[in-house]
Amino acid sequence: MTLHISLIGRKDLSGEIYRQIRRAILAGRLRAGDRLPPSRELAKALAVSRMTVIVGYERLAGEGLVTSRLGAGTFVSELVGSHESLPTRHRSRGVLRPRAVWNSIPLATAFDHPAEFDFRTGIPDASLFPHRTWRRLVARALRSREIAAGAYGHPAGHHGLRAAIARHFAISRGVRASADDITITAGTQQALDVLARTLLAPGEKIAVEDPSYGPPNRLFQALGLRVIGIPVDRSGLVVDALPRDVRAVYVTPSHQYPLGVAMTPLRRQALLTWADRNNAAIIEDDYDSEFKFAERPLDSLQALDTKGRVIYVGSFSKTLLPALRLGFLIAPQSLQSALHKAKFVSDWHTPTLAQAALAHLIEEGEFARHIRKANKVYRERHEMLANAITRDFNDHLELIPSSTGLHLAALARAASVEQLTAVFRRAMDVGVVFQRLSVFAVGDSALAGVVLGYGAIATGQIQDGLRRLRKCFG
Repeated sequence: MTLHISLIGRKDLSGEIYRQIRRAILAGRLRAGDRLPPSRELAKALAVSRMTVIVGYERLAGEGLVTSRLGAGTFVSELVGSHESLPTRHRSRGVLRPRAVWNSIPLATAFDHPAEFDFRTGIPDASLFPHRTWRRLVARALRSREIAAGAYGHPAGHHGLRAAIARHFAISRGVRASADDITITAGTQQALDVLARTLLAPGEKIAVEDPSYGPPNRLFQALGLRVIGIPVDRSGLVVDALPRDVRAVYVTPSHQYPLGVAMTPLRRQALLTWADRNNAAIIEDDYDSEFKFAERPLDSLQALDTKGRVIYVGSFSKTLLPALRLGFLIAPQSLQSALHKAKFVSDWHTPTLAQAALAHLIEEGEFARHIRKANKVYRERHEMLANAITRDFNDHLELIPSSTGLHLAALARAASVEQLTAVFRRAMDVGVVFQRLSVFAVGDSALAGVVLGYGAIATGQIQDGLRRLRKCFG
C-alpha cells in the first residue's frame, strides 16, 4: 500500500518517519500483519537516503511495533494490539458542529437487525427477486458500448430505461409520459430531494399526510422547509384541511403510508382542483401500487391531471430490491431543465450499469412477469394476515381495510399509545417485530395502532409469529 508520510518543514527526518508510522500503527490505520514499504522504495518516494528510512524502521522494531523477515520485508507486529491507541485531540475537542436540525433527525436503523418473525414494512421478499435473470442482464449491459466507454451519463438517466419506464407505467398505471419527461433517481428519497430543491425555497411550506413516512418529512425539514401535517381519514388526505399558502403537497394516494387506505376518486379530484386554485404542486408517491389484490385499480393523480400540477414518483425498491437504489420521477416539461441541474449537482447521475440492466429487464417482459409472480405470493400473505387480525385480534384491534401493497394497519380498540409500546417491547422479547402507528405522527396527535408488513416474513412463518404476538396483548 502507499504510505503517506509528510517531511515538509521537518528536520529530524528519520525521527519523523518513526513517529508518523508509530501513530498510524497505534491508531489502527496500520494493522497487525500489514507490510511496510521496502526501505529503498520509501526512501525514493520521500527523496531521502535509504539509511534515513532504515533508522526509523529500526526504532519501530526496537519497540516491538514491527518485525523484519528475511527476504519478505517489514511487517506490523502481531503484538501491536497490546499497545494503547494515541489520543485524537481533534476528535475529542469537537470544535465543528452540524446545523441544529441534524440533532433532531435520527439515523435510519429500522432494517439493521431482522427478527425471527419480521413484520416490519418497506421490505420486499428478496427470495422472489429474479437473481439469475438479473445476473444475465448485468453481464449483457457490461458488454454494451455505452458501459464499455466508461463515460459519465446524462443526469436524467439512461435513455433506454426512461423509455422502458414510460411504456411500462403507461400500460400498468395509465401514466402519461415520454422518456423525456422522466428522471432516474437513487430511489424515492432522492427523487423527493431533487424535487424539493427545484420547487421550494427555505421557509416555504410543504404539506404531508399525518400520519406519514418519516424520512421524507425529515428531508424537507433539513432543507429548511416548513412541514405541515394534514389529517388522513378513510378517504385519504383531507383536502379541506390544506392551508392556502402551501406550495406543495406530498401524498401517497394509492396505498397511504402507513394507514393503507386509498384516496377516493372524489378526494383525488378535489386535490387537483385545490392545487390549481392555489398554484401548488402535487408530489404523487405511487407507493405499493403494483401489488393490488381486489377491486379495480384507481387512476393515478398524474393520469387525471390536465393542468400540469402533478409530479409522479416511483421506485423499484419494493418491486425488486432496496439495494438497487433505483427510482424515478415524471414531471412537466417546464421543470425538466431545473431537475436535471438539481440531479447533476446532487450526484451527477445514477449508476449506469444498474439502469441498463433494469431497462433490459423491463423490455424483455421479465419485470412484468416478476410482478405477477410476487403478486400471487403477497396476495396469500395479505389474506392470511387480514383474516388473522379480524379473527384473533378483534378484541384488541380494528383492521383498516386495504387491498393494496405490502402491509396492513389496525387501530387499537382501547389500548393507549403507551400500552401498545409495552406490547411492542414484549413482542421483541419473543422475537416478533412490528411497527406502531404512533411513530408516524407528524403533529402531536399520535394514533394508537399497529402496522404489520408481510414482505420480509415467509408465508409459513406468519401464523406462528401472530400467535406469539397475540400472547403479548395479554
